[in-house]
Amino acid sequence: MDREPALVSLFDARVTRECKGCKKKNKKNPNLFFNISISSVQHLTIYRVCVCACVCVCVRDAIDLENPQEEFKAKRLLDSLIQELQNKAEHQVGEDGFLLKIKLGHYANQLKSTYDRCPLELVRCIKHILYTEQRLVREATNSNSPVGGMMDSMSQKYQQINQAFEELRLLTQDTENDLRKLQHNQEYFIIQYQESMRIQAQLASLATLPPADRQLREPALLSKKNTVEAWLTREANTLQKYRLDLAEKHQKTLQLLRKQQTIILDDELIQWKRRQQLAGNGGPPEGGLDILQSWCEKLAEMIWQNRQQIRRAEHLRQQLPIPGPIEELLNELNSTITDIISTLVTSTFIIEKQPPQVLKTQTKFAATVRLLVGGKLNVHMNPPQVKATIISEQQAKALLKNENTRNDSSGEILNNNCVMEYHQTTGTLSAHFRNMSLKRIKRSDRRGAESVTEEKFTILFESQFSVGSNELVFQVKTLSLPVVVIVHGSQDNNATATVLWDNAFAEPGRVPFLVPDKVLWPQLCEVINMKYKAEVQSNRGLSEENLVFLAQKAFSSSSNNPDDYRSMTMTWSQFNRESLPGRNFTFWQWFDGVMELTKKHLKPHWNDGAILGFVNKQQAQDMLMSKPNGTFLLRFSDSEIGGITIAWVAENPNKAGERMVWNLMPYTTKDFTIRSLADRISDLNHLLFLYPDRPKDEVFSKYYTPPLSKAVDGYVKPQIKQVVPEFATANPDPASGNPTYMDQGASPAPVSHPHTYGIYPAMGDSMLDADGDFDLDDTMDVARHVEELLRRPVESQWSGQQS
Repeated sequence: MDREPALVSLFDARVTRECKGCKKKNKKNPNLFFNISISSVQHLTIYRVCVCACVCVCVRDAIDLENPQEEFKAKRLLDSLIQELQNKAEHQVGEDGFLLKIKLGHYANQLKSTYDRCPLELVRCIKHILYTEQRLVREATNSNSPVGGMMDSMSQKYQQINQAFEELRLLTQDTENDLRKLQHNQEYFIIQYQESMRIQAQLASLATLPPADRQLREPALLSKKNTVEAWLTREANTLQKYRLDLAEKHQKTLQLLRKQQTIILDDELIQWKRRQQLAGNGGPPEGGLDILQSWCEKLAEMIWQNRQQIRRAEHLRQQLPIPGPIEELLNELNSTITDIISTLVTSTFIIEKQPPQVLKTQTKFAATVRLLVGGKLNVHMNPPQVKATIISEQQAKALLKNENTRNDSSGEILNNNCVMEYHQTTGTLSAHFRNMSLKRIKRSDRRGAESVTEEKFTILFESQFSVGSNELVFQVKTLSLPVVVIVHGSQDNNATATVLWDNAFAEPGRVPFLVPDKVLWPQLCEVINMKYKAEVQSNRGLSEENLVFLAQKAFSSSSNNPDDYRSMTMTWSQFNRESLPGRNFTFWQWFDGVMELTKKHLKPHWNDGAILGFVNKQQAQDMLMSKPNGTFLLRFSDSEIGGITIAWVAENPNKAGERMVWNLMPYTTKDFTIRSLADRISDLNHLLFLYPDRPKDEVFSKYYTPPLSKAVDGYVKPQIKQVVPEFATANPDPASGNPTYMDQGASPAPVSHPHTYGIYPAMGDSMLDADGDFDLDDTMDVARHVEELLRRPVESQWSGQQS
């Protein structure tokens, strides 16, 4: 049944999308267009109603097609669309309005009958249209952008593919015409052959006639017999030549088909799979499969037409066997065309949505497999079932060598069977595994220093289906990208490293799942920069200075010259097996901690350029000592995973006229769940300028938490403030009017006990004792002062009140 009753068919006219229900154009894509077939004003009106009712929900992705629980939202969308159509119908007047009213009512009923039991299909249809429109607009926009050259090269490639399809179409049409001509000639040959047999019979019957009658009739029959036999001999040679010519044309067509198939499957599809793999590392999305599917479907059509022609040629040969090489040629053509279609079908059984590559046991996960030629080969007429199994690296190797694995698996996946569904609107045949769960895993013996987070598995998807009324039966299998199985969240960090390295450096056609043990440092820089931007969701990636800092950390080097690292290689052990010198964590663990902290708490400040981040303690000291007192910078901690510290320059309180750089104890995610970075910087009044010379309020004030509201119902809300004891009473800029920590503490609002952080100077300091702690007496003096200031306003405010 057609699942686009009220949306009309696509691709003829363009209208601007506008949601009248919201009384505004869609802000996200105000110039987005739809292609629709508009045969009348009524269709345009219907279309606008459908868009107004549907587009707000679909464009904003409020409905997740992979989640069956979202069906009620889709049902609500369907009901609102039907209601909108009915309301529109009620307001139609006049002769034209009468016809439109009937059409609107018809479409409302058709929508209800078509989608009432499957409202998610309506959403799928709308999303497919929106995706197509976005792609068309994006391609049109990109043609004028800096990447227009790349788009032009892609267009040239697509044009070449389309030209090859046109050549194949002409060749197929030519062989079809030749086949019909051959069939016509053969049918006439058979008629003449039967005439020859009739003459032979007549000559044989002359023996029963008197000699006079026989002599009278025999010469004519013999002459006719000789004429027919000469024609048959000549025509048999002609038919044989026609058959050989047709076979040669089929050979040419199959050569071009195989070449075209190689371009599509071995180039375009492999590139799509590579983009899908890099997308797992944060690369750009792999893109849709619509173009690839259209090419594969054209291939399927051409292959099937040629296969049917070859089978008809074989049938003609069987009807009229003529000695010669044609039988061998047809057998070869049959074998070739079967091999081509087999390759097409098995190669287009792909994983559209990969399962998570870090897979935790007892946790629900999803995946989608798709057959790109399922619609054209009518596989959906008998929907195949797909089974998912988890297998080890060794089992994957044996599978690709066609060795008997005895259906072994390395674990148990719940809800691992799914029937492929055909979606009429998009023409896709796919199976959506929505609720799989890995119940248990069976690990193999590990090699050497390999940990459980370095062991790779894969999800095997397999199915069986027939093509052409069971003429051909295919066993299809496809493997997911490598997955690492974990049982606890603490393993996620190391498992991600294994996946990152595999996705980045795996080569096409490798033996599962071999990757190089070492790679050039610039290659790794591209990978971690891609990952960093994706995780932090920022266009600000790692600068050359940042990468030099990382190289210094990775190779324990002091060189600041980027060229010194271009030819250096980094091994997997250096990346995530061996701890950094003097630390109890690896290079990747430290870098991943930085990404996590930035992603969760520092993203806006990183995007603003407020965080230098990748600077060591000595570099920070050198940078700050040339700046005025109160200048500070933010750098990631060298000694703690996922930590960031503030370094600032100030006077040495113990030596007049001497300046030094101080480093605050690193903040971690735990600290920022209590109070944000911007608020912590606001609390510290001795911090004046963000390096090199930006006033801190200019950079951070937009992120400050608004002041607390007044007391409600007699209760005063407490607030948390940060204090550094040695700088608590310091106010380097009294004229600014900014209160010091002590001024804030003396305000009517009570202040909770401050979270006191230790600081450690870059050089020796007499304020620290032998163990590196603060002097207890000085610290207690500050604490008593704070306590005294806090007590006075509380007593005056709460006197005479009851809690």
